[in-house]
Amino acid sequence: MKAERVSEHIWSLKLWMVIPIHVWVVVEEGGVTLVDTGIPVMAKGILKFIERLQAGSLQRIVLTHGHPDHAGGIKPIITTNPVPVYAHPIELPYLEGEIPYSSRKKASATLEKGTARALQEDGNGTLLPIGRLAPYHTPGHSPGHVVYYHEKDQVLLAGDLFSSKGGKLRRPLFTPDMRETLQSSMIIGRLKPARLEVCHGGPVINAAEQLEEYVEKMSKTIRNGITTV
Repeated sequence: MKAERVSEHIWSLKLWMVIPIHVWVVVEEGGVTLVDTGIPVMAKGILKFIERLQAGSLQRIVLTHGHPDHAGGIKPIITTNPVPVYAHPIELPYLEGEIPYSSRKKASATLEKGTARALQEDGNGTLLPIGRLAPYHTPGHSPGHVVYYHEKDQVLLAGDLFSSKGGKLRRPLFTPDMRETLQSSMIIGRLKPARLEVCHGGPVINAAEQLEEYVEKMSKTIRNGITTV
């Protein structure tokens, strides 16, 4: 597994399994936050990296969503490091196997019921910051998909809101609702991150500058009747 420093407070850990799978370690005051956990085989390497980093112990895990390549490493990590796990409240019943994702015939539990907690919201349904990260609900790839913005470092950890290739925005893989995902992608126009990180692909610098072209291309795809990819 390869580690790369993304910014002052953020590290990316990558494993190649046909396609790249990224998770992120965010240095906080008094410890670190892990954004996504990848697949089970990544768990040991993630914990070793956090130990080598010497920035404090693991404080929490936050999920962009509950698909196995993002949440698969939770069980082996929390077995030895019993920290809280957070996801969007809409995502919890999918994680816990109560509702199947639209791409699956049957529900499958990634976590035992009660393992994950809901990200907190204010009275208007806006997600509250957790550590140094500001979460934003970006549904489409999954019902409770969330991206996390580190304002000080100007880095957006975007999970599967996009994929990328050669520094260019690409549509996310295996996405059941491209219309909703396209609406959610407008978040980069609002936040204008200096660096966008995705799970499957490399970084995208100043991604908002590509947004108009991306929206035009994806809108054409949707008009042609391709709403799932």
